[in-house]
Amino acid sequence: MSGVTLEILQTGPLALVEDLGRPGLSHIGVTRSGAADRRAHTLANRLVANPDDRATVEITLGGFTARVHGGNGEGVAIAVTGADADPSVDGIPFGTNSIHYAHDGEVISLSSPRAGLRSYLAVRGGIDVEPVLGSRSYDVMSALGPEPLQPGDVLPVGEHTADFPEIDQAPVAAIDDAPLELRVVPGPRDDWFADPDVLVRTNWQVTNHSDRVGIRLVGMPLEYRRPDRQLPSEGATRGAIQVPPNGFPVILGPDHPVTGGYPVIGVVTEDDIDRIAQARPGQTVRLHWSRPRKPFEATPPHASEPSL
Repeated sequence: MSGVTLEILQTGPLALVEDLGRPGLSHIGVTRSGAADRRAHTLANRLVANPDDRATVEITLGGFTARVHGGNGEGVAIAVTGADADPSVDGIPFGTNSIHYAHDGEVISLSSPRAGLRSYLAVRGGIDVEPVLGSRSYDVMSALGPEPLQPGDVLPVGEHTADFPEIDQAPVAAIDDAPLELRVVPGPRDDWFADPDVLVRTNWQVTNHSDRVGIRLVGMPLEYRRPDRQLPSEGATRGAIQVPPNGFPVILGPDHPVTGGYPVIGVVTEDDIDRIAQARPGQTVRLHWSRPRKPFEATPPHASEPSL
């Protein structure tokens, strides 16, 4: 322990400790979880010279304040990335995607972002709460990991490495509220739909029922080719686009279940998957096939079902 702590004063709608998750445990029913926007999480750590896997605080829609304790007068390096929540220390603003030094007794504040959903607060040394199954991430679906933060919680900060922050800020494009354009790999169950291309012809809207488990979209419903068919449960992955019987897609997030029984029409590409974490309710999402979708032949009414 470094002797530095963060005393949580306000959390806003939701504040979680997150790292890069707990991979390799799906065989026991545990999904990876971890930071919803891994790029923003990783950038925050790199700005303060932390290894990528050190824990940060994931803050949803701002409204967060925390008081710094300790630091031996030298101050502690902090950085905020992701959604621009006008971060400040004792009321003095500092830029998103930049390094700032907070001293003993000073208060770090994040307001509500104008665009985007999640901000990441990194402290040099990392948030050093007790890990669960090898990770400090909280999984909202299974309630596994450190509990969501509450006023009065005190977060210990770990010992930092010998590395030292080398830049003042990172030249990262600002998050805006423009339609979110995402590339999608077709399949594996696109042949379950009467017209799979409805997925890429529709301007989808993010609903307010979205969370870390999945981003729920509304628009032109997709139709099953055979509504009477049922799909046995299959393994699920982050970014998979499941379509339940109502026809409205759900893009699985970091706390997704390890299996699912709804057909997956496509999977968001790895390059685009972190951008989903910043989609706000009401925002438009446009999906595009990342490569031409292989056409399939319609199944004759009395033909045998294709193997699953």
